[in-house]
This record gives sequence, C-alpha cells and structure tokens, in this order.
Amino acid sequence: MIIRTFGEPDRARLLDLTIATFGPYLEDGFRPLVGDVVFEAVRGDWREDYRSLLAGLHDPARNSFVVVAEADGQTVGYAGYSVEPERGYGRIEILAVASGARRSGVGSALCEHAFAQMRELGARMVEIGTGGRACGNAPLCACG
Repeated sequence: MIIRTFGEPDRARLLDLTIATFGPYLEDGFRPLVGDVVFEAVRGDWREDYRSLLAGLHDPARNSFVVVAEADGQTVGYAGYSVEPERGYGRIEILAVASGARRSGVGSALCEHAFAQMRELGARMVEIGTGGRACGNAPLCACG
C-alpha cells in the first residue's frame, strides 16, 4: 500500500468511495432513526454535501490536505485533514476506506500519516469524530 497526496484526477473516485462508505449509514441507519422529515431537513442532499466538502478539502494554502491510499493500483481509502498551527490543533475531517479493504490497517495507516503531517505543521492535539453512537461507524465495522 502507498499513501500519496491527492491529485485532481482522484476527485471522482473519492466521491464514489465517500458515497459508498457513508450512504449505508445515512440511508439505513440515520434516516430510520430520525424519520424522513428530519432526515430531509438535516441531510436530505447528503450526496451533494459530500461533493461540496470534497471540492474544498484539499487546499494546502489553507493547511487543508487529502491523502489517498492505493493498493495494487486501486484507491482503497483516503483521509482529509486540516491544521491550525497557531492553535496547535489538527482535525481529521473525513476518513473513508473501501469495503473490501476495511479491517486491514488502511484507516490506521491513513490516520498515522495524517498525524505525522499535522505534527510537522505544529499540531499538538488532534480531533477525530466518529459520530454519536458508542461506535459512530457501527454499520461500517465489526465493532457494533
């Protein structure tokens, strides 16, 4: 596996990966939990929300970066992260791993790569969110 910096040709594949990763949670987990009315008001256009997020996620001039994991020439995951050096603060904005590559260390490798880069840019603390459940990714992993 290699981890490399995002390039514009990655955009469509990362959007597909994002939708495949988070769609089941949103449609099969969150929508039934909150109901259609609330879901539509809060996350109704979630695909477009992710498209917008990805459009501005890699902006090195603003200390915002995306790294891509590849194995056998295929994209198997990515992480988006940002740093506020003046505050010593970093944040993993998004982490997505292809279903066939989960539980194989891809997510951990992406996070470790991002953590190292954030430390180099002055982060002393990093935030990463996983949702509001005991395991926010329960529909996506073997933990829940």
